[in-house]
Amino acid sequence: MSSPEPGHSPSTGADTDRRAMVLASAMATFARFGYRKTSMEEVARAARISRPGLYFLFSSKEALFRAAVDQALTRDLEAAEQALAGTDRPLRERLAEAFDHWTARYIGPLTSDVAAVIEANPDLLGDTARTAPQRFEALITDAIAAESGPKPAAAIAQTLISTSIGLKHQVASRDAYLARLKTAIDLLLP
Repeated sequence: MSSPEPGHSPSTGADTDRRAMVLASAMATFARFGYRKTSMEEVARAARISRPGLYFLFSSKEALFRAAVDQALTRDLEAAEQALAGTDRPLRERLAEAFDHWTARYIGPLTSDVAAVIEANPDLLGDTARTAPQRFEALITDAIAAESGPKPAAAIAQTLISTSIGLKHQVASRDAYLARLKTAIDLLLP
């Protein structure tokens, strides 16, 4: 999980759980209304916390947004890393599962707004907007290199990521995305 905002540190497991719940509620609220139209009052209501309590945890809407996105991206990267680590399954399955955690979970009418609000506000995210996708690319490249060698791995990983981005904008469901991505994986892997 992300580190707390400077000057605000959860002291117990319950505080950490509460913070995670507030961040999840914030992400859902930002996805529903967009960054600019979301107020701290709406986030506090969604998280069932007082507005002063929310400001105690996060000094500003920008800090709250950055922490909410960081939590979501960290969770997705950890899930993708775990999927790729299990070498007891074929690489094709592990890649599809990693892309499912990273991209497919944001496809569909209820979840596409999360990706849209993140993509629409990269200036608010600082390094996270750059480093998280780089980390995902490194995970994919390393998994491919372990089976196919380092030379073709980067090109295959970059092509799969580009394919994933295109599919995200072409399909309406997670299932459709995964079916087409699996076709791309089968075509690209030796």
